[in-house]
Amino acid sequence: MRRPGPPTVRPTRLPARLVAVLLLLLGAVPARDLSAHETSSPASDQDVPSFRTGVELVSLNVTVTEGTHYVGDLEASDFQVFEDGVHQTITYFSKANLPIALALLIDTSASMESRLPTAQEAAIGFARRLRPQDLAEVVGFDSRVVVLQPFSNDIAALEQAIRKTSAGGSTSMYNALYIALKNLRRIVVTTSDEIRRQAIVLLSDGEDTSSLLPFEEVLDLARRSETAIYAIGLRAEDEPVRAGPGFNEADFVLRQLAQETGGRVYFAASAKELAGIYGQISDELSSQYTVGYTSRNTRRDGAFRRVVVRVNRPNVVARAKLGYFAPAAP
Repeated sequence: MRRPGPPTVRPTRLPARLVAVLLLLLGAVPARDLSAHETSSPASDQDVPSFRTGVELVSLNVTVTEGTHYVGDLEASDFQVFEDGVHQTITYFSKANLPIALALLIDTSASMESRLPTAQEAAIGFARRLRPQDLAEVVGFDSRVVVLQPFSNDIAALEQAIRKTSAGGSTSMYNALYIALKNLRRIVVTTSDEIRRQAIVLLSDGEDTSSLLPFEEVLDLARRSETAIYAIGLRAEDEPVRAGPGFNEADFVLRQLAQETGGRVYFAASAKELAGIYGQISDELSSQYTVGYTSRNTRRDGAFRRVVVRVNRPNVVARAKLGYFAPAAP
């Protein structure tokens, strides 16, 4: 995968409407999606706080593990939630396995060519584990971002879309994440039965090299969403596994996206490991708790609030997204 030279000028923020039009002109968004992207308002994108409902309930999807095993026998009394260090009263708790709406993002840049068939089979195996009430879209990204299959519960259609992916071009991962986050936000919920947990499952084998958007813009959008990002970093075939300290931009990006959103990051030394990783992600998505509370902080200041979830059981670890943005005053 080629590495870009030092940029001369790189914008730090682009209006959502301008980004959508630019992406479309570059072939990044199917023409049928133009109207949806044009009606997205920059103001509404920034003002919609994550986790919120009409009664301003802060809702958290929580994964609880003991070693490598998921813990599934907990009750509401086993959980403690703290917002900016202040203990909160849990008012909603569910162990029900809610339906999922997820975006399956597949890196199709030129460096994936020899490993794409194996990656396709692993992604298809993941899609086949979806339930009838789940929804998924398939997005391929290289120099462009292409929505190969809009949200559907038709497994055959999802499988066909995955098989359509072909390798070539550079890597516009940030553009793909931006589009996937926007698409998930547009899912309409009219009844309680249509409420779904949201996730992105991202496969990439290197650094972003050609996106219009900077990482900071996409990370901010992810933090304001209700979407957990599960990132899979596929090592280059000739890349040694690093055991010591050192900075790798691609690894840092994937780690931060997963940590901030309550997802998880995986690194695969070869494409042969992908089937197992997709299986782990599927298992986690079906093993989560939903914990909700009404914040004791009534200020409408639009500030980011840190959230920590703890479980009253030894040797157990709880993982959720790191916080949410409070509503802003009109």
